[in-house]
Amino acid sequence: MNIAIILSGGVGSRMGIDMPKQYVEVEGMPVLGYSLAAFAAHPDIDAIVVAVADQWRYFVAGLAARLCPEKPVSLAPAGQTRQYSIFNALEVAARSATGDADLVIVHDGARPLVGADLIGRCLAACSAADAVMPAIAVKDTTYLSDDGTTITALLDRSKLWAGQAPEAFRLAKYLAAHRAMDAAELMKINGSTELAFKSGLSCRIIEGDPMNFKITTPEDLSNFKTIIKARKK
Repeated sequence: MNIAIILSGGVGSRMGIDMPKQYVEVEGMPVLGYSLAAFAAHPDIDAIVVAVADQWRYFVAGLAARLCPEKPVSLAPAGQTRQYSIFNALEVAARSATGDADLVIVHDGARPLVGADLIGRCLAACSAADAVMPAIAVKDTTYLSDDGTTITALLDRSKLWAGQAPEAFRLAKYLAAHRAMDAAELMKINGSTELAFKSGLSCRIIEGDPMNFKITTPEDLSNFKTIIKARKK
């Protein structure tokens, strides 16, 4: 069984608007809806769990009923951090688990241009690893600065990769890693695969998609609107 976890608990503090970015409407659809629709339409996804803040539960439930009529959608409470939202969603996903072969694929609701090919490749790659993360090679010369004003070191960009979502995991192992991690350490986790790596799970990188960007700034939202308008034309 393959279960998609979509994270929709963020507040979008960098956007400068009065609602979370994933609920901004673009061409008649909330940003979150584009991610939901992508996973609902994928033939390898059996169920979906959305991590959502309490005040948006009814909105998300209605959106899911409209976009995912043929697949079960459950809601999980958003956590204090992104990783705690994942933890909550994993506990919900585990209720539908059928065995050790079950996979979860974790995606951001504010990353609406995810393609079916990338979803499929993430799931397929989990046959040879406990965790799979799509990534883009870093192209620019990259520096390390300890104080933000002076250069401390020059990093080898040939070994640097920028992680994306969705990230796929073996459900049982990934959930066990969350349950075993100290609460204070879990609070420090920034990326989904980071926890898997720190827990000793086998982690694999696959080629990401440059179009699969996350909306974090007003410029990102503007670019997304332009792309969707162009696709509709």
